[in-house]
Amino acid sequence: MKRIAIFLFAALASLTLQAQVITQTTHKGVKSGGYPFWVSLPDDYLAHEQPFPVVFFLHGASLCGNNLSRVKTYGTLAAIGMGRKIPAIVVAPQNPGGAWSPKKLDDILEWTKKQYRVDTTRVSVLGMSLGGYGTMAFAGTYPHKIAAAMALCGGCSLKDQSGLGELPLWIIHGTGDRAVSVKESQKVVNLLKSKNADKRLRFDWLPGASHGAPARIFYLKETYEWLLSHSLDDPDRPVNRDIIINQNKMANAYSDLITRRRR
Repeated sequence: MKRIAIFLFAALASLTLQAQVITQTTHKGVKSGGYPFWVSLPDDYLAHEQPFPVVFFLHGASLCGNNLSRVKTYGTLAAIGMGRKIPAIVVAPQNPGGAWSPKKLDDILEWTKKQYRVDTTRVSVLGMSLGGYGTMAFAGTYPHKIAAAMALCGGCSLKDQSGLGELPLWIIHGTGDRAVSVKESQKVVNLLKSKNADKRLRFDWLPGASHGAPARIFYLKETYEWLLSHSLDDPDRPVNRDIIINQNKMANAYSDLITRRRR
């Protein structure tokens, strides 16, 4: 009986390890000089044959470097590690330094489409700080590929920002941010408004919030519900204005996840 129990325990441990390996894997850059990245599959990916949405997570400057494990420090992968269930393929590259390259991100997207069952009408991106800039650069360069984008405490360095008016875009920034001024996000909003290209735009200025405060948004279920509620197939690509993210929800983001894990 004891031997059987040991065998069963070892078998279960092996299955758990295999599930972890299958669920989250690392990849080198798909082209020379490209970004290394994580791919995290939803729990039911292997159990179903339908295509899944894709969510790109772009980190900020503090996680730049050559240690891919650092990308798990905060953000979408960290949320998954805490128990947040995201019904999508999550792609999380690491930037070695400097501005995010939309072309390198697109290379990863095209590789992902070939390697996994991807719902190509539901690819979204979110990022914070440097990743907020990267989010707008990626979405603004490829609005015909990105169904929705959420940019936290960033800005936009694109010379031509007209593409940002073609997709649902949610910009969130704290007014007390001393690292990246809220004015950087406000510039984008004001430009889109001046061109009457803001009908798919949402923006929220969080009163007094610091640069790091929006990081809690990565842990909210509403964040991913909002991203995944959009599709390239939606007529006129309307922005979802029903889902709410505010400072009250952000304040409880971690405790809600911990409570769910204990149940």
